[in-house]
Amino acid sequence: MIHYALRCGSAHAFDGWFASSASFEAQAAAGLLTCPVCADTQVERALMAPRLSSGAREPAPKPETQPPPTPSRAVGALPDQWRAVLATLRAEVERRCDYQGGNFAAEARAIHEGRAPDRPIYGEATDAEVQALAEDGIETARIPWVPRHDG
Repeated sequence: MIHYALRCGSAHAFDGWFASSASFEAQAAAGLLTCPVCADTQVERALMAPRLSSGAREPAPKPETQPPPTPSRAVGALPDQWRAVLATLRAEVERRCDYQGGNFAAEARAIHEGRAPDRPIYGEATDAEVQALAEDGIETARIPWVPRHDG
């Protein structure tokens, strides 16, 4: 495993572990690397201080293998990696789905009943609207909506 200090286009610094230098290059070129702070996919290697040995061979550090802690309900308390995942999810939802604003529940019902074209949508709904949709067999999902960090 190779450890790299990384930096996104917004100059956030973070670490990454890769099977090889080629693995890093391939993932970076494909846009698969994401900044844990702002979800930027423009990630590059940062300058690293050399690691000098005192003569005794010490084992290389291993990446974290424990699952991250359970998040609290406050988005501000999320670990950076989770915030990056949620920021990526938000970007994908905004890119692939039609925004309905406060009309979400009515549009979801219209799609379910065949009165509107079937397509992915997102928007806002009250607890009562979500419960009414569920009672009528209309599935919805709530996603923690993290703020954008456009830099």
